[in-house]
Amino acid sequence: MNAPLNPSEFIYNELIQASKSSLNDVMLARMLSTWYSGHSTLPLYLGLSAETYTAMLAAHFPSIKLPEPSPELAAKTLDLSRMLEVDELRTLLLRYRAGYSIDEEWLSDILIAGCLADLHLWHNLGLWARADLTQLLEHNFPKLAAINTQGMKWKKFLYKQLCLEEGIYVCRAPSCEVCEEYKNCFGSEED
Repeated sequence: MNAPLNPSEFIYNELIQASKSSLNDVMLARMLSTWYSGHSTLPLYLGLSAETYTAMLAAHFPSIKLPEPSPELAAKTLDLSRMLEVDELRTLLLRYRAGYSIDEEWLSDILIAGCLADLHLWHNLGLWARADLTQLLEHNFPKLAAINTQGMKWKKFLYKQLCLEEGIYVCRAPSCEVCEEYKNCFGSEED
């Protein structure tokens, strides 16, 4: 006899059945199911406006009606005190977008909301592993993902790109390999 599905698995399965099962559908379904279970740091509507969130759901999961977020989820908000950073990250991501899909705009805003939280980016987003985030970035922002040739942690990598664009070099080591902070930038994200 199969064990009953937990609410997160139920939401994920419902979303996947309502989708075309594209890579973005799968990753968004993972984010949403994790968010609804309370195991994501993303704010209300994954960091999107209510209207944009509704449009994204309709585009990816047209036949599903998700429950209203719990009061705890509804209380999560985006830290707007870091607006300059938000604008710079959005510019960076959209400069490297794969094409001109609305998905890339939605995902850039969701990625930015994830960058503003404290944990590893894949965890903040509610993805199930770092490999999910790598796939998502390679699919939607392939030229940017290709620059990360040494497997730097994605959040650190994005912020390093912002620093490089501004000509700010905060690292004192001559190369990453000899830096005392190497493990913080390139170590495992699974813990």
